[in-house]
Amino acid sequence: MKIPLLVCTLFLVFSCFDREKKTDHQIIEVKKTENAPIIDGKSNDHIWDKVKWHALDQNWLGAAYSHDDFSGRYKLAWNAKALYLLVEITDDVFYDSIADPFKRYWNDDCLEIFMDSDNSGGLHQHSNNAFAYHIALDHKVVDIGPDKLPLFLNDHMNIKSVRDEQRMTWEIALGVYPGDADATAALSPISLVKGSKLGFALAYCDNDGSPERENFIGSVFIPGADKNIAWIDSDVFGTLVLGD
Repeated sequence: MKIPLLVCTLFLVFSCFDREKKTDHQIIEVKKTENAPIIDGKSNDHIWDKVKWHALDQNWLGAAYSHDDFSGRYKLAWNAKALYLLVEITDDVFYDSIADPFKRYWNDDCLEIFMDSDNSGGLHQHSNNAFAYHIALDHKVVDIGPDKLPLFLNDHMNIKSVRDEQRMTWEIALGVYPGDADATAALSPISLVKGSKLGFALAYCDNDGSPERENFIGSVFIPGADKNIAWIDSDVFGTLVLGD
């Protein structure tokens, strides 16, 4: 009896790895920069003049919103050390009411970066197969760890933002960490190389003063009725290709 039970157990274990490979979609080729931008929340680095804007306009959660309520766009660049983001958010109300950074942080205004270092896709809600970085207006970075508890991951990135009335410009140098990394340990990001693919999406939680966010707006189209699944399934992330 022990042998068939062992065979069955091994079959179940290996079948977990027999999943469909992520299908690349919303493919963006990211330009390399020889000179890393100065992370100061400003768009005056030369690289930002050489790359185009991408839209942050997919309503993943909530009723239809107006352009006066919210609009967003972003630029990307890379070098061996980091992925660089320039994000411009126009919001009629920047709302941050929850004092505890580990409590309902998704219901305050926050920027969210989804990163899958090997573009493998798959579930990541309670694992580090991929990361869902929630970046609060005060720059605290939170994700859920493998122990199912929130934790700070500010050491994964360098962030600066500048707010001018209803516009906030974020500049971020994001270290790309391996998908099997232990987020509770001090590990080093991987070295990025030309031709690599990264699973990526960007989103914004928009709250104008309600108990819960009114909208969750993302960078990639997600088919189906339930579009609020990027925090669980990295198959829906877009794909970045690191180019010249």
